[in-house]
Amino acid sequence: MEEKDADGNRLLENLRDASAGAFKCIQCGICSSSCPSGRHTNLNIRKLVKIAGRTTEILSNEELWMCTTCYNCQERCPRNIDIVDVLLKIRAISVHKGIILPEHREVCQMLIEKGHAVPINDANKEKRIEIGLEELPETVHKYEEGLEEVKKLINSCGFEELIQKKEGTDARGAKT
Repeated sequence: MEEKDADGNRLLENLRDASAGAFKCIQCGICSSSCPSGRHTNLNIRKLVKIAGRTTEILSNEELWMCTTCYNCQERCPRNIDIVDVLLKIRAISVHKGIILPEHREVCQMLIEKGHAVPINDANKEKRIEIGLEELPETVHKYEEGLEEVKKLINSCGFEELIQKKEGTDARGAKT
């Protein structure tokens, strides 16, 4: 019996739809050779493209979360596969299943609480001043009234509920 998502939809079918473009892949390796993250991590973008839409195991593959969405692979793909877009669609399915790396969950939590995913602490403020920038960037850190607007947006789309959702294990297979 095929696994189903929370809405009763067939999971593998959803993954196939999200990954449709990846089926054109000829495994030339240009994506992996142009990936800056792949030089410093275990990310093998070619392997992800190969298994995209073929198995639900991709949802718990830690490499899925290593892509920095620089689009180098997508721009260089000779088959014009929207590689990053496919990965983002698969990530969305993964998040809806409650599978997300703890580090990504923390970044999302910071966005929910602060309206900004990068901390603006005293050390960062000092660095900004040292290099000639204003202490605070043009974000909700500087315009606190914007934080309420960000929080309204986050609440309106159910983002917080998605981030809080847990399947029991994270993308590394660790118990949550």
